[in-house]
Amino acid sequence: MSKARQPSLSQLRAFTAVAEHLHFREAAAEIGMSQPALSGAVAALEETLGVRLLERTTRRVLLSPAGERLAVRARTVLDAVGALLEEAEASRAPFTGTLRLGVIPTCAPYLLPTVLELTHHRYPRLDLQVHEEQTASLLDGLASGRLDLLLLAVPLGAPGVTEVPLFDEDFVLVMGHDHTLAGRTDIPRQQLRDLPLLLLDEGHCLRDQALEVCREAGRPQPGRAAGEVTTTAAGLSTLVQLVAGGLGVTLLPRTALRVETARNDRLSTGHFAAPAPARRIALAMRTGTAREEEFTAFADALREAMHALPVRPLRVAA
Repeated sequence: MSKARQPSLSQLRAFTAVAEHLHFREAAAEIGMSQPALSGAVAALEETLGVRLLERTTRRVLLSPAGERLAVRARTVLDAVGALLEEAEASRAPFTGTLRLGVIPTCAPYLLPTVLELTHHRYPRLDLQVHEEQTASLLDGLASGRLDLLLLAVPLGAPGVTEVPLFDEDFVLVMGHDHTLAGRTDIPRQQLRDLPLLLLDEGHCLRDQALEVCREAGRPQPGRAAGEVTTTAAGLSTLVQLVAGGLGVTLLPRTALRVETARNDRLSTGHFAAPAPARRIALAMRTGTAREEEFTAFADALREAMHALPVRPLRVAA
């Protein structure tokens, strides 16, 4: 390919649309281009690259082997250009444009109402897009640029990620209403050594946090020993129902307590003696992001808004 001739963004958009739809009329409608213009743009791209991208028949459109490979590259280029434009827009006018927020499942149902209310009232020009995923997936999305900001439990220990702490929240022991520990406010951590503890599936950070609390209490690792974990769940709602069914006890963060236990009179709670086991929730961003000042201000606003929740907001030194 000649250095004097480079593919245009219009050509790449046209080719990517055809590659996704394998249909010229549908591709043209998606990007707001006439069919002749779309066909011309793809042909021009083929000429510029010196590669045949499509195989056209009277009935359908197929990608050539080279077209399949280059379609992935073209999408990557367009995504990068989109990210560049978003960064520029955010620099010109903070709290406008798109903010792609990733949230872990053990935070999303309990914290998002506060996040969404804050965004609606204070940042009406911000297009907030929420993605609920487990921690590993969120970090991958942040690193690749698919996500802009994360709301999750820390510490992460991930390179290239800056954590902005928001608050600490205690864990509460949830059990059947007739359990001997029900209603107590001075439960020692050591009680966790022998209780039939129910946990989330592997991959949830709350599982790892609960296991860490148990290790600190002297509980053996899950396995062929006292306190073996034999039942797990994919979400906190299921976990609480298992407790209500008499299969064991579990640990819930305080922000989840009202939502997950209020509907079942077969459940009771118990609080640990101080200092209670706790987790820390933070916002996480790419280190050096152009939106660092904006995201830090967003964290300050969230910290203030979360005073109404059963948490301990953290003051960050200037």
